[in-house]
Amino acid sequence: MKKHFILFFLFIATVACDKQSKTEKAVEQIPMDIKIQRFDKIFYETKPEDFPALRAQYPKFFSGTDDIWVERLKNPMWRELYNEVQKKYGNFGKQQTEIEELFKHIKYYFPKTTAPKLVTVIGEVNPSNKVFYDNGLVIISLDLYLGADHPFYQDIYQYQRQGLTERQMMPDLAAAFVETQVPPGKDAMLISGMIYYGKQLYLKDLLLPDYNDAEKIGYKPEQQAWCEEFESYIWRYFIENKLLYDTDAKLPPRFLNPAPFSKFYLEIDNDSPGRVGQWIGWQIVRSFMKNNDVSLQDMLKLDGREIFERSRYKPKKIDETE
Repeated sequence: MKKHFILFFLFIATVACDKQSKTEKAVEQIPMDIKIQRFDKIFYETKPEDFPALRAQYPKFFSGTDDIWVERLKNPMWRELYNEVQKKYGNFGKQQTEIEELFKHIKYYFPKTTAPKLVTVIGEVNPSNKVFYDNGLVIISLDLYLGADHPFYQDIYQYQRQGLTERQMMPDLAAAFVETQVPPGKDAMLISGMIYYGKQLYLKDLLLPDYNDAEKIGYKPEQQAWCEEFESYIWRYFIENKLLYDTDAKLPPRFLNPAPFSKFYLEIDNDSPGRVGQWIGWQIVRSFMKNNDVSLQDMLKLDGREIFERSRYKPKKIDETE
């Protein structure tokens, strides 16, 4: 009997791999040529006396008076930041290939999507403004991908610094796109927020097949491992405290929003990563797609409560994680 089960699971795994291989072959055939405009270089290689002409050429990129921007051109600190960006991204060929690969996957799953116009900039070193995506325009702030330990990030919280790496550029770009495809929940229940983010993370599964789960959600490997180990405990806490259908406005900051840790108000808090509600929502959406014959587009339209109730989600038993 045991032998039959092993053969069955090997068969299932083989079928899944074949399906994935066919998908990736189809993705590879999609033509994709993305033009990248290095506005960071254009700006910092402009002479102060030529700035008015630059502003006239790119009016949407400037606000305030000319004096402010000319001062930035001359400021040694901004110049140093520009030099650091150029050290790492003077040649953007590797990143362009990765961006085109990502948009091939986007085109495969969302055929109406067109190749974007992509612009690289140097911003205010604000972790909240890493990637902008809207109406076919993508803006990437390269000053936010210099490495988690870069000296320019010393005043940024540790939980934010861990995402300021080159490897997070594609997950951030994917996140900016999927936010445009996932409608917000129709109510304030915690489960709706969990599934909202779970849908986004599930889309990353499809768009970033070469990235691991920690990279997709922006965790350190040990944070991903913590969620896997304590999945059953997290779920039990939500159930026992009747949080899933609760609309308390304090719940998103505790379990969904970016934070150094999640807030169970228990001893485990300091060991936990933030956003564990997103992570559980991700597992629920995965379970839903595994257990229901529903297209991707139809799944995205379903509300969180229905997805949860049809998901047949079951966390790993505690004894399976020990």
